[in-house]
Amino acid sequence: MSSDQHRSEAGPEGAGKPPSGTAQGPAGHAPAPNVKPRRKAGISWIWLVPLVAVVVGLSLLVRGWMSVGPTITISFESAEGLEVGQTKIRYKDVVVGVVKDIRISQDRSTVLVKAQLNRDGSRYYTQESARYWVVRPRLGISGVSGLGTLLSGAYISVDAPKDAASGDVVTTFKGLEIPPEITSSREGRRVTLLTRDLGTLDIGSPVYFRRIKVGQVIGYNLAEDGRMVSVQVFIDAPNDRFITEDTRFWNISGINMSLGASGVEVKTGSLVSVIAGGIAFASINPFNTAPAPEDATFTLADNESEAMAEPDGPPFRIDMIFRQSVRGLKLGAPVDFRGMQLGEVYDIDLEFDEKEKRFHVLVKAHLYPLRFGGAYDRLSDEQKAASYPANALLGPLVKHGLRAQIKAANLLTGQQYIALDFVRDAEPAEIDPQANPMVLPTVTGSFDKLQEQLSNVVAKLDAVPFDGIGKELHASLASLHRLLDGMDGLGPQLGGTLKAARQSLQKVERMLDDDSPMNTGLEDALRELGNAAKSLRALGDYLQTHPSALLRGRPADVLPTP
Repeated sequence: MSSDQHRSEAGPEGAGKPPSGTAQGPAGHAPAPNVKPRRKAGISWIWLVPLVAVVVGLSLLVRGWMSVGPTITISFESAEGLEVGQTKIRYKDVVVGVVKDIRISQDRSTVLVKAQLNRDGSRYYTQESARYWVVRPRLGISGVSGLGTLLSGAYISVDAPKDAASGDVVTTFKGLEIPPEITSSREGRRVTLLTRDLGTLDIGSPVYFRRIKVGQVIGYNLAEDGRMVSVQVFIDAPNDRFITEDTRFWNISGINMSLGASGVEVKTGSLVSVIAGGIAFASINPFNTAPAPEDATFTLADNESEAMAEPDGPPFRIDMIFRQSVRGLKLGAPVDFRGMQLGEVYDIDLEFDEKEKRFHVLVKAHLYPLRFGGAYDRLSDEQKAASYPANALLGPLVKHGLRAQIKAANLLTGQQYIALDFVRDAEPAEIDPQANPMVLPTVTGSFDKLQEQLSNVVAKLDAVPFDGIGKELHASLASLHRLLDGMDGLGPQLGGTLKAARQSLQKVERMLDDDSPMNTGLEDALRELGNAAKSLRALGDYLQTHPSALLRGRPADVLPTP
């Protein structure tokens, strides 16, 4: 309804009056309305769809650009199991990148793998200390690893330090061919052990404390001088707190068997340590709980007894010259003084004396000065600090009769050792105070003296001319027989006497004849005496070779198996 109509209906004044400015219709009808339509909008709502798509695409583009991290290059010896776009880079089994390209280096010695890392956390994976390696199924001493890659395929794993460095970003890495035994996230401490040889130890060999596994061997290499082997060991937390300055390490690889006065003693670790080697440690002072310094280096002993013994200090060398057999004397044989071991033999050589034109055996040994107790304590600081204190320590003892001799350590095995002791009425010996190394005087062992005495007795028995004595006696009796034959012309009073004497002489002649029982018995006696002398010589040689025969006797003969 228009406003004019409202006005016409509002009162009588406006009834029947057309509005001004309008033409009246025929027969007084109301004029037709002039309708003006509204103007329509220029943009349709359908255009919102592409607009929203553009906004979503831009947001995805920005999000993808913000999530892309740096590109790194890793060099490996081989690209076995790696595929472009498929092989992932993982940190703690979380994907942090993907391989984008694989190519061979210019010198054709390595394979270069280019990978795209995610931006999130990339500052940890681009540090110089980050390590990359390919995870594949592996079988080692520490167990089986990488079995999951049999289905999912190989992938590249990364080990990054806990803290992000503030230095420059590193994008080139050299991949590890063997996975590291210890990652940066594993808590504990590293310990370096020095040993003369590696033995059966290998990467992954266990480390025990009170027979509980608390760590493992993570690496080894030769020392700078090449005389020792440096073994790197990792002890897991919280057991690393037991590593103090008083801690001692020893090797428990294999089976340790010893024969002593108490019988046969066998020591062994776990089955894994017997097969793959192992290390154990303990403290000689359990009340000392202060941890050792971070850069502490320990010595790896061969057994527990050696590790827990008191420190001996640096040893010094002495030489000993023996002019007798050293059969049974081996490298490592002890050098003791009245049952206390002072050192060990480390070299045995055969040398020729130009002056005497004779061979002799030169035995070299290491002695530990701290084991001499008060004798070493009485030395002055200058003498202890000298490059070779053996002359000052052993010189006065040699003047009082200190000598070295070889003795049997075990009659069953024939092993021998060097014994130091004071010998009565020993020949005087002078020690050169400037000699380096010092030559310690020696004496013959008691067993060798017995053998020498037996040999002298046999030699004297062989020198007796038993055959000549028998021949001279036979000639004397023949002369006496001829003399008696010439006395037949004597008086009748001597006839009976001479006849009796002749018969007696004939009996004596028959007794001394070559075929007579007496002569045969004498020859048999001489022959037996010679055999006895040979048996004594053979006995001396047999006891020298088999000293255990004094206790067990000669072993029974073994019949050959038909």
